[in-house]
Amino acid sequence: MKIRSHLESLPPYSPIEPFEILSARIGRDPSQIVKLDANENPYGILPAVRKALADMDFPHIYPDPESRALRQSLAEFTGVNEDYLLAGSGADELLDLLMRVFLEPNECILSCPPTFGMYPFDAELNAARCIEVPRNADFSLNIDGIRKAVDEYKPKLLFIASPNNPDGSLIPSDVMDELLTLPLLVVLDEAYIEFAGEDLGASLSRIREVPQRENLAVLRTFSKWAGLAGLRIGYGAFPKWLMPTLWKSKQPYNVNVAASVAAQASLANVDELKVLVEKLKDERPRLLSALTEIPYLKPYPTQSNFILCQVDGRDAAELKAKLAQEFGVFIRYFNKPGLRDHIRISVGRPNDTNVLLEALRKI
Repeated sequence: MKIRSHLESLPPYSPIEPFEILSARIGRDPSQIVKLDANENPYGILPAVRKALADMDFPHIYPDPESRALRQSLAEFTGVNEDYLLAGSGADELLDLLMRVFLEPNECILSCPPTFGMYPFDAELNAARCIEVPRNADFSLNIDGIRKAVDEYKPKLLFIASPNNPDGSLIPSDVMDELLTLPLLVVLDEAYIEFAGEDLGASLSRIREVPQRENLAVLRTFSKWAGLAGLRIGYGAFPKWLMPTLWKSKQPYNVNVAASVAAQASLANVDELKVLVEKLKDERPRLLSALTEIPYLKPYPTQSNFILCQVDGRDAAELKAKLAQEFGVFIRYFNKPGLRDHIRISVGRPNDTNVLLEALRKI
């Protein structure tokens, strides 16, 4: 027996590890770990969400395959009719679903690194190719390069994150308008939009435009702003012509009961979540300002819940390792094209910032 040939050479994705694994590795109690490596909400789930999970009526029954109650709540939250909305086991599932629906073997998607690593991973997983148009030095998009790549390679999908991961920059409105003139489906990943602008990014999001456009899909997640990373729940808005194919191509019971209940309870208590998001946004400039005072770090401005830093004159990998082993502080390390010797630090609670800064000053 032989597996599919393209999977034999597929490099594995490097996921972030949870508290219990990190705790065992460095010999620290989870309460003594400052986890700033995955952009999770350190305040966790709301009390109302915890209660809703404890009071679930039918966890022993298969979930609604259409996530109807959740999609109704999402329609009220986003202002987008539920007919355009699809929920998934995290936005990652919807990324993969789009590629399975669109891509024949050896066809192309377009991505603009440095950005979210799941775009090329899912393309390769589906025996497709990821054509990359690197961003400019300031992380802005190379529009001319994108147009040339579209003309040459004829990609079916363009994956763009705004705010972008890992630098936190937003796509300007006029640039997004230009991308929407291209002959492909623009998949706008708004995983971090709730941390940009005001009112959970409502004025900056493009999700309400989806019903009026034939070539725009917008993906969102509850992992970052709502603290539900461990439950795996996301959603997307898609053109109406695409919805029938997405419905019949997704796994029937892709959103579990607990994730659906938690997401609905989060939306029912969104004002409380806004308070937590604002706490992180308030902590962000404090952290950014303090990082600029660290001689060997060059932080970049951000509109998200993380800050990317270039490490100058120090070994970034060694810095990451020392923070973990000596201080119990976990951050993300990058060493790839466009991100040589870079680290990314999630915005945490005030005391998380204090512990991090003390460690950075001692190393």
